[in-house]
Amino acid sequence: MGETAATGSPVISLRGVRAELGARPVLRGIDLTVRHGEVVALLGANGSGKSTAVRAVIGQVPVSAGEVELFGTARHRFRDWGRVGYVPQRTTAAGGVPATVTEVVASGRLSRARFGFLRKADHTAVRHALELVGMADRAKDSVSALSGGQHQRVLIARALAAEPELLIMDEPMAGVDLASQEVLAATLREQVARGVSVLLVLHELGPLEPLIDRAVVLRDGCVLHDGPPPKAVGQHALPGHDHVHPHAPEGAEPLRTGLLS
Repeated sequence: MGETAATGSPVISLRGVRAELGARPVLRGIDLTVRHGEVVALLGANGSGKSTAVRAVIGQVPVSAGEVELFGTARHRFRDWGRVGYVPQRTTAAGGVPATVTEVVASGRLSRARFGFLRKADHTAVRHALELVGMADRAKDSVSALSGGQHQRVLIARALAAEPELLIMDEPMAGVDLASQEVLAATLREQVARGVSVLLVLHELGPLEPLIDRAVVLRDGCVLHDGPPPKAVGQHALPGHDHVHPHAPEGAEPLRTGLLS
């Protein structure tokens, strides 16, 4: 897939990145690398900085220190966004605007469309993306008629429609039923087989566990672990994570729920 594959340079590189929300430090000098063809899971408890880290990568959160690069280019100079597919945390896919499933997915193709007009290849890519996530039969339906899991499939199809080299997904499995989780895992497996690089924010590894090459665990805006994914599901399996949850009775044993709660 072009120069990145040949040179082996990372598709994502964060070095010493700091970020604040308001006056509160959220990222405290993190290093994070995703190499070509790699699937990296970003794990951590709520408030650890996971979503802020991915939003820093795509430029939605300003960085107060450190460097962010995409495909070897400083993020503020990076313009080739057609190479990047982003799936935000699930919200209403149409943002309150009446839209069909096809219209929402087609919006993900605009980065590749010429002068904003979709050509035959664009329409084909949109149909293929809908087929990948099992939503082709709902193509003409309003997104307002969809379930939560179907919404998430549409958001992922929107990202896939651009045929990206890098997928960044923020909690793609959150609030999604098991059937949709399996569809999404199969979809991601196909993308990985094509050589797509993936950065995933996850609450738990779940059905994606076999695909993940590395896990980066954040705690309080710092990298706690960067290496093989934990064998048990979730952050609780990692060294140094034994703790009593705030809601646990005093003197209780650490809870091992396998969830990043």
